[in-house]
Amino acid sequence: MSHKAGFVNIIGNPNVGKSTLMNAFVGERLSIITSKAQTTRHRILGIVNGEDFQMILSDTPGILKPAYELQESMMSFVKSAFEDADVLLYLVELGEKDLKDEDFLRKITNAKIPVLLLINKIDKGNEELLAESMKLWQEKVPNAQMFAISALENFGVQEVFQEIIKLLPESPAFYPKDQLTDKPERFFVNEIVREKILMHYKKEIPYSVEIETEEFYEEDEIIRIRSIIMVERETQKGIIIGHKGTAIKRVGVEARRDLQKFFGKQVHIELVAKVNKNWRSNDRQLKRFGYNK
Repeated sequence: MSHKAGFVNIIGNPNVGKSTLMNAFVGERLSIITSKAQTTRHRILGIVNGEDFQMILSDTPGILKPAYELQESMMSFVKSAFEDADVLLYLVELGEKDLKDEDFLRKITNAKIPVLLLINKIDKGNEELLAESMKLWQEKVPNAQMFAISALENFGVQEVFQEIIKLLPESPAFYPKDQLTDKPERFFVNEIVREKILMHYKKEIPYSVEIETEEFYEEDEIIRIRSIIMVERETQKGIIIGHKGTAIKRVGVEARRDLQKFFGKQVHIELVAKVNKNWRSNDRQLKRFGYNK
């Protein structure tokens, strides 16, 4: 029996549902999801294994015009998604009319690989709006095969999944068949803590934060974690901690709950806020946090 394997890369504007779609495909919560733009900063692989296939899904940051070094690094992850894709998933939101970067749109329309254009969040509109959207995108991306889906409601997702399997090239598996992702445990600790900060803090705070897990000790009954919440200024550190430590404690309680579900065992997490001035514009710091250009 022949075996198929390949890289399936998901791209699109911020907040169109890329992470929700990947999590629906993988059946695990690998990518964090919030209502804020720029939630995904890295390129995250999720691996789906079947008896005769291995689908390596890649969630990428939302496409935007970079304003500082961190965002430039984020866009380099999107560019790399074009380089190794066997199948490209271009995700748009119902009612959306353009991509935030025309260069990326040209790359999609000139792609030599199969492109699936997925109109997401169809549960938020009606048939007339969907028909208009499909007509618009068919004209903009004539080389794409189109699907209407709701990643959140899991509508149409299985049809897309089956189509991807058909399009995968014949190949042996790239990763062990029991592997779920290419990221280490500490990465998911960082992402879950960052998700809670995105949910509970406003204005520039979530975008000025980076998490670094300094300690991760797994014992038989419990995992002991110490994570640093990096901010750019002293005033931001005060906001992260909150009055008598209430704000940072809430982040810790909610992160611990999710981490216990993720790892399937008890977790103790200690969070510490520290200032790391202008880390978003510092090449050395960005490299340290895994934003290699």
